[in-house]
Amino acid sequence: MRRRLTSLAVSTALAGGVLFAAVPAQTAFAGQVTCRISQMAEEANQHKSKAAKLDRSGHHKAAAKERAKARAIEKRIAQCQDSEKHNSGHFGG
Repeated sequence: MRRRLTSLAVSTALAGGVLFAAVPAQTAFAGQVTCRISQMAEEANQHKSKAAKLDRSGHHKAAAKERAKARAIEKRIAQCQDSEKHNSGHFGG
């Protein structure tokens, strides 16, 4: 019985800790997020260039990883552009 109560208390404390830990993380991202699109595009181009070099040298798996990194960056660029497009207006007209 005592072991059961101890494990219940620990479980409750952990669950409460997870809830309290989640709140500050959520508010931390509520601030301003900047997208440096030109810098991100340069990074994507660097990954593409590195992928081409790796392909020429026969390292196709490493090249695929570099291309995946470039696609991920390009996806973030598109998200930033979409966000700017849809959130550029003022509130209340």
